[in-house]
Amino acid sequence: MPEPIIFYDIPGKDESRKAWGPNTWKTRYCLNYKGLPYRTVWVEYPDIEAVLRNIGALPTTTKADGSPLYTLPAIYDPNTKIALAESFEIARYLDKTYPDTPRLIPEGTDALHVAFTHAFREVLFNDLRQITVPASADVLRPRSEAYFRATREPVFGGDLRQITPAGSAKRAEHWKGVKNALATFAQWIAADGTGKLYFLGDRPGYADFTFAAFFTWVRVVLGEDSVEWKDVLTDNGGSEWPDRWGKYFESLAKYENVDIGEEATL
Repeated sequence: MPEPIIFYDIPGKDESRKAWGPNTWKTRYCLNYKGLPYRTVWVEYPDIEAVLRNIGALPTTTKADGSPLYTLPAIYDPNTKIALAESFEIARYLDKTYPDTPRLIPEGTDALHVAFTHAFREVLFNDLRQITVPASADVLRPRSEAYFRATREPVFGGDLRQITPAGSAKRAEHWKGVKNALATFAQWIAADGTGKLYFLGDRPGYADFTFAAFFTWVRVVLGEDSVEWKDVLTDNGGSEWPDRWGKYFESLAKYENVDIGEEATL
């Protein structure tokens, strides 16, 4: 049995909503699906760069001023002494390093997965983020919340609380865009005409965990009792399959384990 992989995630302020972010949920789903032992280290937003520099993970992109930007998810594998960030690269690494576990990216489909990720974000993200980014600030601990608001509000052009308040016409408009995206995704899955549940057919993979991660974000930051989450669960995706997405998420619930973990130390 390999030593536990160290998985770096951003904590929410409540135990019931401690794992909340879509990008880190992609990696958590992947680790749980593969059944690999891991433990979570919870990292507040202002500490991400220092923690990742310390383990030797590279930045994933650059800031507007050209300086490196360090992001989560990230892992450190004590079995190979490798540290890396970015969910797709982590998935590829896990497939290569642990070939006896269920595969996330079927052989020869890396390019297709890159294309899927791009198309998925184009279809969904602009509408979804108008609702979920403001709500994300409210589930964070004080230090992370302050950082999150300071870095997101310039992008959104003002107070996050005023972007899409509950009951507003703007929120309804963006949620309609999310519903249209769900219909598009259902069409993608149904393209072969066989009634398969997942993007990858009979079993889930990285594409499915990408989709699931973004809607787990909806469930966690808006709440299981929110109008939006209930709408997702009862949506048929524009198909003849009643509660298509409800069945989809029910089937993935076994891969949603969140360990207690430990706090990052600098």
